[in-house]
Amino acid sequence: MSTSPQGLRGREVLAAANRIVVKVGSSSLTSIKGGISESALTALVDALAERKNAGAEIILVSSGAIAAGLAPLGLVRRPRDLATQQAAASVGQGRLMAKYTHAFGAHGINVSQVLLTAEDLVRRTQHANAFRALNRLLHLGVVPVVNENDTVATHEIRFGDNDRLAALVAHLVRADALLLLSDVDAVYDGPPKDGAQRIERVDSYEDLAEVVIGKTGAAGVGTGGMATKIEAASIAAGSGINALVTSTANARAALAGEDVGTWFAVSSSRKPIRLLWLAHLASVRGRLTLDDGAVRAIRDRHKSLLPAGIVAVTGDFEAGDPVELASKDGEVVARGLVNYSAHELPQMLGHSTMELAESIGPEYQREVVHVDDLVVL
Repeated sequence: MSTSPQGLRGREVLAAANRIVVKVGSSSLTSIKGGISESALTALVDALAERKNAGAEIILVSSGAIAAGLAPLGLVRRPRDLATQQAAASVGQGRLMAKYTHAFGAHGINVSQVLLTAEDLVRRTQHANAFRALNRLLHLGVVPVVNENDTVATHEIRFGDNDRLAALVAHLVRADALLLLSDVDAVYDGPPKDGAQRIERVDSYEDLAEVVIGKTGAAGVGTGGMATKIEAASIAAGSGINALVTSTANARAALAGEDVGTWFAVSSSRKPIRLLWLAHLASVRGRLTLDDGAVRAIRDRHKSLLPAGIVAVTGDFEAGDPVELASKDGEVVARGLVNYSAHELPQMLGHSTMELAESIGPEYQREVVHVDDLVVL
């Protein structure tokens, strides 16, 4: 088993990590025609199997199911409508897993298929089940191959891309490190074709404030681009997990701790996965506009939101839905899970919880957004 990564800094964390989540993008596995590249997939598996057989636990978050289903269905590009994406994923997922089963099998390693939706990671029961299943697979020596369940996921409950899924899976399984692989070898301070320089290390998201970020590649088979990889790496680093962004060709060097790619150093302690979802993935259903005192209480003193601090309500939401909390000038300062519907709140604005309990009923004495269900942005 690898040396414990505790107490290490920088890329040596990845070299010593016991449990690693690796994400690979569609552009690294497939061609513009949508077929799976045997040589690219085999090269990646060889690098992962080498580390796995040296004692590490590997979880592979793999894109490519929709892309792998394009050619069999006679499609030349990734479809835009959800139904056709779901159909392509259904056809392509089996083909993708067959390739992984064969390639890892050559190294004596078993793989499993794990398909997740956002609900599986944010609802307490499904979250616990997903953790137990993945943990047991790892203890049995299996490499879980994780993908979003594109066949059944809807726009409202999907991750949006596998980069964010990988960050949440790394948090779920308490990984030591996250490795994000694509067809670009690092984050650059501008377009690489224009002579931009590689950014070797990121200690906070502010380090990238002036960076021009690229989008989905010309092959048109992916959904992310560098922007989502940076976001995913930042999600991981902000929840206590070091991350590296580099190319699939650099996978072996990255796992060895060599100076490749862009390193995202841990910038905060681990957070509840529900708050990570709320900050980065939740589809907000409305907005609560706050007075200056409520903004300070939430942003500076980490307090719950009370009805007395709300000046306006917009949107159509129910109790339990995610909403934005904004200042009077429109700056979104936080997100939270609201305890009342959009129809209940207007009568409550400007009143204390004690006043509401007396005039409407004791059930209106609770916070509008509890501090435990709130994340400051």
